[in-house]
Amino acid sequence: MSRLEIVAVAVTVLSIWLTARRNLWCWPLGLVACALYFKLFLDVRLYADMVLQALFGIAIVYGWVAWVRGRRGDGAERPVDASVAVVPLPPQRAVLWLLAGAVGAGVIGFGTSRYTDAALPWLDATLSSFSLVAQLWTARRHAANWLLWIAVDAVYVGMFVFKGLWLTAGLYALLCVLAVLGWRRWTAQREG
Repeated sequence: MSRLEIVAVAVTVLSIWLTARRNLWCWPLGLVACALYFKLFLDVRLYADMVLQALFGIAIVYGWVAWVRGRRGDGAERPVDASVAVVPLPPQRAVLWLLAGAVGAGVIGFGTSRYTDAALPWLDATLSSFSLVAQLWTARRHAANWLLWIAVDAVYVGMFVFKGLWLTAGLYALLCVLAVLGWRRWTAQREG
């Protein structure tokens, strides 16, 4: 357990907690967490997750903008600290995004297994690809993002235990709990 991992875990927990509360401050903290985990994953040769952090950075900027617009999506002016509205995810669109996640896992897995010395290329690729789908759903304010995060984070726990990243494994176990809370909080608003 390094100092870098400790700080990355703390910043990530705060960011996810703020996301569950639909608070806009989750996005800038998420950027900091991405930068910290980029370096950590580079150090332990989880290259797909390292690249995922860079892509998360892009998705975070997109999500931040989408959430700012979402606060005023109903035409009413809201206070700056107002939480964003939840948007329904049509089932057919969810299926298409999950298929895209599977294709992405195959492409990333092939590349990292063939062209790098990645520690766990296929598992890392699969989790990274579906994390991107979950991040997109978060940015688009779909409550279903939390269900996908629960599934992905549960598998991440095992991968991080295997890699000896015990604090990060604990973080992802906590993220599963936060995702359950996020799911409850977001669905309490009733999508639509």
